[in-house]
Amino acid sequence: MADTTVTPAADAPAIPAASAVSAWMAGWVGGPFLAASLALVAINGGVDDPSIPAIAAATTLGWVVSLAVVWWVSSRRGTGDVLRDLAVRFDVRDLLAVPAGVAAQLALVPAVYVPLRAIWPDTFAGSEVEQRAQELVDRAGGFDTVLLALIVVVGAPIVEELVYRGLLQRSIGRAIGAVASLVLVSLVFAAIHFSPVEIPGLFVAGLVFGVGVLVTGRIGPSILAHAAFNATGLFILLA
Repeated sequence: MADTTVTPAADAPAIPAASAVSAWMAGWVGGPFLAASLALVAINGGVDDPSIPAIAAATTLGWVVSLAVVWWVSSRRGTGDVLRDLAVRFDVRDLLAVPAGVAAQLALVPAVYVPLRAIWPDTFAGSEVEQRAQELVDRAGGFDTVLLALIVVVGAPIVEELVYRGLLQRSIGRAIGAVASLVLVSLVFAAIHFSPVEIPGLFVAGLVFGVGVLVTGRIGPSILAHAAFNATGLFILLA
């Protein structure tokens, strides 16, 4: 049965901000940065032009490391119940986040790039913004497309929302305020993708995902909005 209660973010338990930030840094360096890179070298012989299965294996390993660090900080600095510490709850009303994620991909993010393209037409051309995603899609085919969809639409929304909204946004919000934390974590979320041309769009997407946590006090809406956002973008590239 769905959880029909809404716990305000301010009342939900949160891991102390300093511990959350330290855990995020350790998880990111040890996981997506170090473990995933070493896995790509071992599987693919290098980090250039990896296959979709190699990306899936390396990404999964990075996620496992990140989530292990999150679990550890919950057990040491939180309640020990990681689902409670990260506000992992869902409500039927969270389904409203799905059209929000679709709208962010189809309308909100493109609108952000309109003035940027007017000022810097070459830098923010559509082909430049979509280059990394398009390269991934071009490598996929058959089962690889299914594997790519699982990474993009299932794995990334769950893991990234647990870390960035469940851990960071809620914990930092206790220290600097909920709105300031929403903005700060959205900036960090955009920056860690290491693609300057994508930062404006990812920042806005992060705001959309984070608002769900801000309003409901749980990360169910942010996971669903993120999944819908990614699924819409992937569908457009595959069409």
